[in-house]
Amino acid sequence: VLFAYNIIIFLIPISGLGLNQSLIRYGALLKTKEEKDSLFLYVTKKGFLATIVIIALIIAVSFLIDFQFENTQLYVIILSFVLLPTYFFEIIRAQFRLQHDNKSFAYTEFFMSFILVISVFVLSYLFQEIGYSIALLVAPLFTSLLFIKKLNVNFSIKINLPIIDFSFWKYGFFASLSNVVTQLLFVIDILLIGYLLKDTEMVTNYRYVSLIPFSLLFLPRVFMATDFVSYTENIFDRKYIVNYIKSYMLFFFLISSLMLIFSFLFAEELLSLLDINFIQFSETFLILMIGIVGIYIFRGLFGNLLSSIGKAHVNYYIATIALLINIASNYYLIPTMGIKGAAITTAILMWFTGIISMILFWIYYNKVLITRE
Repeated sequence: VLFAYNIIIFLIPISGLGLNQSLIRYGALLKTKEEKDSLFLYVTKKGFLATIVIIALIIAVSFLIDFQFENTQLYVIILSFVLLPTYFFEIIRAQFRLQHDNKSFAYTEFFMSFILVISVFVLSYLFQEIGYSIALLVAPLFTSLLFIKKLNVNFSIKINLPIIDFSFWKYGFFASLSNVVTQLLFVIDILLIGYLLKDTEMVTNYRYVSLIPFSLLFLPRVFMATDFVSYTENIFDRKYIVNYIKSYMLFFFLISSLMLIFSFLFAEELLSLLDINFIQFSETFLILMIGIVGIYIFRGLFGNLLSSIGKAHVNYYIATIALLINIASNYYLIPTMGIKGAAITTAILMWFTGIISMILFWIYYNKVLITRE
């Protein structure tokens, strides 16, 4: 069941063909609550239909694959339906962000986690693997039902919105693909270490050594989740955006500096908390920490700013190029340097994608402002 769920996790971002991403970006450009409610209803309806089609495709394809593990196909079919309540959960969260109701937005995450823990514990105990699968369905469904009324959406409203066109769908589609490729970037190292070194112990070592650095990526995500709507609403105000960029980069430069100093001073102590045997990989740990700074200062900020100006496809292209470079580089570095080679590739790509995102943002942003004028 876990193998099947790992497959579905990669497909969750494309539920609704990414219309939840379109909702948050284009909804921020709308001025009235009525327009935002109308867009929410459009995304709900069209996203539901798109997700049903995706689920049907997953089920159809599952019959064409000879899975290695027993009952994998059954669990893939059951868990494919997770896409539907998860999509509704995400558009509800997006609508809270559009309403600047960050408190309710945070509560959705809390209640989702709470319901998931309880349902997994109870249903897994009663029905084993099937119960676990049902719990993954129940948690986003119940959370969505719990919060839908709090949105105060006028379900009878219908406004013809000029923003709903091909670019609206294109944005969501590429934003969802970008999320899928970004997920692959964080697991490709582990897959290649296992494939090239044929050593499960090295895979485990890399998982644990990268645990702390990758866990720290939550911080820019929190900022972006909170601020995305605000700076998208003001995206055509150059002074506002420049000031936001300056304050964001200064804050994360200071955080990154403190984080690196602490890491270099206490790398061995941090790794010994996981296992004393991981101390030998302190260089790998520090390389990854240096890489994280690239995401803190550049990629997290400018990747989202590219999305804010409607260039989600650019993020997809950047992530795809990074994925290809990752594979090519690791084919050389992992056999010669082991997991340290994988860390070097990852760290370089974190900085590379961040700096490229910054350059492309300013190029496109200036064009957008000129066109608008």
